[in-house]
Amino acid sequence: MIGIEERRRPWRFLGDSVSMNRRVVLAAYFAFAAARLSAVAAATPPAAVALTPQDNADLQRIAAYLDSIRTMYAKFRQIASGGSIATGQLWMARPGRMRFEYDPPSPILLLADMFYVYYVDKELIQMSKVGLKSTPAWLLLRDPITFGDLIVTRFERGANTIRLTVVEKAEPDNGSLTMVFSDNPLALRQWSIVDQQRKTTTVSLYDERFGMALDPKLFVYQDPYAASRRQYEP
Repeated sequence: MIGIEERRRPWRFLGDSVSMNRRVVLAAYFAFAAARLSAVAAATPPAAVALTPQDNADLQRIAAYLDSIRTMYAKFRQIASGGSIATGQLWMARPGRMRFEYDPPSPILLLADMFYVYYVDKELIQMSKVGLKSTPAWLLLRDPITFGDLIVTRFERGANTIRLTVVEKAEPDNGSLTMVFSDNPLALRQWSIVDQQRKTTTVSLYDERFGMALDPKLFVYQDPYAASRRQYEP
């Protein structure tokens, strides 16, 4: 992509992956966040938007739809906060597992294995990881998916679309997740993650497929040096 120096910066889950920036999102797309905001910022939780009875009914419908997705494959197009663009493929198996594989020339692979999010640079043969639950991606990957422990900060309807933004009540400084759905029928089309550094990454989905059997190895981090290290162990 754009150079080794850029890739060695702190990363974020599903955020600026295309520019090889290691600041964590998901949290994706979904990038990606071990650091916290300052105590002053964290002391002011975001305000909840006023919801109508129809809004609440749609929230329940969205939760049921997301909860019904057990496995998914899709192609994606990602736009990072700096405007850089990447494409690739993703696989998701709820709860807690996701794989983002970026198209060349990007050497980046992102894995979530129920416990951690792994950022793998296959060119530099480097790996970083962060707890999955500390990223906004957890809001998409957890089981069950509900809105009871979330703050809905935005809820909008457009031409056959629904857009909503949520943060965790308990950890609002983990970042926010915005989801865009087409309606009639309901389908997830896009998500945007704002991380703890206020960087935004947007992931758009297409060619989605659901309900297929996925190889569990898709979501396992493979240490390229494991075999060589074992040769020297006593």
